Amino acid sequence: MRATLPDGAALARLAALLADDTRASLCLALLDGRAWTAGELARAAGVAPSTASEHLDRLVRGGLLTERRQGRHRYLRLAGTSVAELVEHLAGHAPVGPPPARSLRAIRAGAALAYARTCYDHLAGRLGVLLRDAMLNRGLLDDAGGLVLTPAGGDWLDRLDVPVAPLRAARRPLVRDCLDWTERRPHLAGALGAALCARLLDLGWLSRGTGRAVRLTPAGRPALAEALGVAPTDLAPAAVPDTGGGRA
Repeated sequence: MRATLPDGAALARLAALLADDTRASLCLALLDGRAWTAGELARAAGVAPSTASEHLDRLVRGGLLTERRQGRHRYLRLAGTSVAELVEHLAGHAPVGPPPARSLRAIRAGAALAYARTCYDHLAGRLGVLLRDAMLNRGLLDDAGGLVLTPAGGDWLDRLDVPVAPLRAARRPLVRDCLDWTERRPHLAGALGAALCARLLDLGWLSRGTGRAVRLTPAGRPALAEALGVAPTDLAPAAVPDTGGGRA
């Protein structure tokens, strides 16, 4: 019988797809879950359109990206949640070096991304990690024998108007951990993580910012704090350090 597991050569080919600064940057940009044009991705990666196109072709052939053509434009996105979680997980293991000197605007953008962002379709960053921790502390999740949703968690989701039955019927796991690359701790992924992120956006507790960043709204902070049983101050983002410089 032919083996169904990948061999070393197949694993090496997959690893080689991300073993390039430009291709890795393209995949990181696509973690916001949107479809981007090739031109937008070239600008995000800081390379010429022709260079981006070569790398995108390779990522499509390798199965990490999918593409759709509409008129003159070519739209690309990650091939699915499993690819997004792979990229985020690898980023969580990447070594962190000293931060480069940047403008205040860039520092603020980085701080916003670290505080709350989308990891494809679920919430990541400090807020995503805090959400998972608070759900564990309240007994809504249990990780004693692997992460699971508890009966109390099901009741809590009912109050948030997040139906659980369709999530259990989905092909992806209901709950799973995803290593957060800025916090170096897990945030909540899986079908439930995606549904919660969508619901918080629908409620207006979260709003989309630039790129992958999301913001906790003024109304959303006390509402989410009450739902999670934490103090509103616990949800506050970290202060942006003063660079001591002038205008950004």
